[in-house]
Amino acid sequence: MLNISGIHEGYVLDHIKAGKSLQIYHDLHLGDLPESTVAIIMNAVSSKMGRKDIIKVECPLGSIDLDILGYIDHNITVNVIKDDAIIEKHALSLPKEIKNVIRCKNPRCITSIEQGLDQIFVLADPVNEVYRCKYCETAYSDNN
Repeated sequence: MLNISGIHEGYVLDHIKAGKSLQIYHDLHLGDLPESTVAIIMNAVSSKMGRKDIIKVECPLGSIDLDILGYIDHNITVNVIKDDAIIEKHALSLPKEIKNVIRCKNPRCITSIEQGLDQIFVLADPVNEVYRCKYCETAYSDNN
């Protein structure tokens, strides 16, 4: 029997598409959080999704950028834990702007030339989940 204890303060990321938890772990830089504990449950049985992943992160509240999660998959359920109890459930949505998550593919974009410049993308088409580079308007979607 798998036994993963509860967390005192942090987040439980639930309803992650099966196999996406490691990408989320890397994109949120969970390994870089000081003095945090991370448990990844992969390919768990789910009545809602068939199979899903779950990530439990014990860390100070505010340590995770929920906009990045909304960009990766806005169907993830975020349970906020404090004092061993769920105090809030966040429903994610596509963020209007994301910073330093994806890189512009345009070789002539100023972000390719200026090394210290943030990679900022703005949501241009919410229906098709298309983001555009703030500087050069190059489109980016998961279909690219």
